Formats: sequence, structure tokens, C-alpha cells
Amino acid sequence: MVRAGAHLWPGGVPDYRTWRAAVLRAEEMGADCVFGYDHFHLPAVRRTPTGIVLAAEQPDVTNFEAWTALASWAEITTRAEIGLLVTGIGYRNPDLLADMARTVDHISAGRLILGIGAGWYEKDYRIYGYDYGTLRSRMDRFAEGLRRVEHRLQHLTPPPVRPIPLLIGGAGVRRTLPLVARHADIWHCGLDPAAFRHRNALVKRYAAAVGRDDARIERATTWRTAAMADALLAEGVTLHIAELKPTGAGYDFTALADLLAWRDANREVSPSPRQQRRLA
Repeated sequence: MVRAGAHLWPGGVPDYRTWRAAVLRAEEMGADCVFGYDHFHLPAVRRTPTGIVLAAEQPDVTNFEAWTALASWAEITTRAEIGLLVTGIGYRNPDLLADMARTVDHISAGRLILGIGAGWYEKDYRIYGYDYGTLRSRMDRFAEGLRRVEHRLQHLTPPPVRPIPLLIGGAGVRRTLPLVARHADIWHCGLDPAAFRHRNALVKRYAAAVGRDDARIERATTWRTAAMADALLAEGVTLHIAELKPTGAGYDFTALADLLAWRDANREVSPSPRQQRRLA
């Protein structure tokens, strides 16, 4: 089943009420998932076919903390799954993060998606006093954090309402994709079809190596155009997420409307094993 999500950036939003209203608007429009981001500052970036590039200047603008807001979203929404693209593992003790996720899952009656990544935006670390370290140390912390999150989720009383889907973001060949193959219920990346095809083949290979059926991993991407989405859908990507960034006037929902129209025209695609479990 093809699904559509909204990724609502808070950085630069006029005020919290505008961000809150956008969450409700996205759900009302029919988004299957609504996501925020886990940054303490707005990353000024541009997207390329192979990833994101930071701008030379990183200005300070209005921004809001993610997990505090996510608990509120769990109360005000009723249908859409909610989550972050993605939680930086280095900002919170992994056992605490698992408990936070379990709690938000209960508040939302079982609608949380737990998105986790290694963390990449140095300004967040530096300004808030976290150790940025090296790429290697962040990936080591990510791998250990995933293990601890999974362990803690299995030992909480009460447990989550449902087995919380774990979303991993990224496409690094040596470290991230093996973690996707071992741990992820959803894999999110923003690659073009050719790059995705190569990385997806690696995910399948890594999953087979650890005895896991890769079909249990839902593939997700960032929405660009219907033509791009068609090509990625043919490669097995079923969750498409429109990135909505605010201006001084609020949010423009055109991209989400386009995505929802495309999703509705492609609803006949069979659900993945993970989606079948969610719908059961």
C-alpha cells in the first residue's frame, strides 16, 4: 500500500501555534504519517540527488524542541502515525529515549513511529554541549544506542501499545545500511532511483546475511515529483514524505496535496509485510 507523509519543519515558523495548526491540517488532508525533525536549530541546507549540502551560513531562527511537541501531537491527532525524521541518538540516553517513545505511543494509542539516526548537524551538538566526535564515534554510538533502545522497549512496564516501528534514516554503505538490515521496520533515504537501486540491493544482501526477510522493511523517501515517485515506487518505495518548510506566512501545502493525489492514484499497490501487520 502506498502511503503519504508530511515532514513539517518547525525552523523559521512564525510561532508554535502555526506549527501545531499545520500538524492538524496535514492529518485533515489525509496524510498517513506526520513527522517533525529533531534539531535544536534550523539546518540551512539544499537537497541534491545524493544527499544534503549545508549552506555557508547557519542563521538562528525560531525553532522548537521535537519530543516535547511530539507528546502534544499524540494528544491532538487521532488517526495519522506520528514521529521524527529522525531522532539524534546522541542527544538522549537510549534507555530514556525508549521510555519516552513508549509513553508517546500510549498517549497516541499506538501511533508512534520511532525514527532514529546517528546525528549529523554539528551546530546542535556544539551549542548544546554534546560531544560531536567523529563520524566513526557517532556511528558506534548509534549502533549501541539501537541495541539499548530495542532492549529497553522489551523490558518496560507496561510495554508499548504495539511493537513500535523503528525507522532508520540514511544510506551509508558501510555502517548505516547493515543497521537498517538488522533493525529497521522502515528505511528512509532521499536518493534518486539509480542510487536507491544500488543501496536497496545492499540492504537485501545485508538482511539475508543476518537471516532477516528484507520485505519486512518498508522503504521510504522524500517526495519530489510524480515522475520520480513513479520510478521509486517501481523499485519498491511505498512511503513517500513531502517536506514542508515554513515561511513568515506559515506553510504551503501544495506539495502535500500533490503527493496525496499521487498516492490515491496508486493505492492498488499491495501492502508490504510490515503494513500487513499494521493493518491486521
